[in-house]
Amino acid sequence: MALARARRRQYSPNYWPGFVDMLSTLLLVVIFLMALFMVTNFIITQASSGKDTMLSRLNRQLSELTELLALERSQKDSVEDSLSALQATLLNKDKETQRLTGLLGDASGQTESAEERAAALGTKLDDQRKITNDALAKVELLNQQLAALRLQLAAINEALEASEAKDKDAQAKIADLGQRLNVALAKKVQELARYRSDFFGKLREALGARQDFQIVGDRFVFPSDVLFDPGSADLKPEATFQLDKLANSLKEIEGSIPPDIAWVMRVDGHTDIKPIATPEFPSNWELSSARAISVVRYLMQQGIAPEHLVAAGFGEFQPIDAGASDQALAKNRRIELKLTER
Repeated sequence: MALARARRRQYSPNYWPGFVDMLSTLLLVVIFLMALFMVTNFIITQASSGKDTMLSRLNRQLSELTELLALERSQKDSVEDSLSALQATLLNKDKETQRLTGLLGDASGQTESAEERAAALGTKLDDQRKITNDALAKVELLNQQLAALRLQLAAINEALEASEAKDKDAQAKIADLGQRLNVALAKKVQELARYRSDFFGKLREALGARQDFQIVGDRFVFPSDVLFDPGSADLKPEATFQLDKLANSLKEIEGSIPPDIAWVMRVDGHTDIKPIATPEFPSNWELSSARAISVVRYLMQQGIAPEHLVAAGFGEFQPIDAGASDQALAKNRRIELKLTER
């Protein structure tokens, strides 16, 4: 603040001497005019003897002096206006100086804050440079690893191409083997079909001309009523005679089938749609399975190899007659024999 006052004192103009000089000049002019007026009066008094020319000249000089006085007054008013304007300008300068001083103080505080922020930014910049250097080092390491991975990938691609070539050869060989296997299987199926036909022929000869025993497609169908009592899975005593014929026919064909043909005699049990619910057989599933197992056990007792026998129960879910008559129900209660591949 002392600095500001010193600057204000230094730059404040002093108009008083000029004003005094102006008043002095004006006073001198007035004195001069008065003296001139006295001299004129003296001259006029001395020359009143009719020197009109001199009087006219003096009057003319008086007019000039009057004009000069008016000019001096006008200049005085102009000087006073200039003085007022200068004083207003000085007041505005004082206010502007105060405002600039305040701004200077604010600027000083902002400068300090800016310096602090610049220092903080410098620290952050150093940290960012360190992070950037670390990141560049990591990127370089990743580039090296990527190059190594590319080399490994190229080697893997080469190995894969070689493997694909081998795979194509293997696929070709597999396809050829598959064709050969299909041909062999077809031959085996044909052979098995031939043996099945022989078996059914022998079985038909052994059983005679009974109408209740039927060949349906690749299956030989026995009515369950011939072998079992209703609701029972125990073979009837008279049923063994028929099963002995079946076992003998199967043993004859069993010895003639080559060992390389994987075959089984599947015994399927079926029931009608009438439900059964006894302690021994809670459902038709159990009854049909138990009847198939009874037939398989008897055939095993007659010397048929167990590996060539399979028992399956289908319950009431594979009917051959969809009707509900007694005749249809009797057809659905059956035991089926199927000579098939394992």
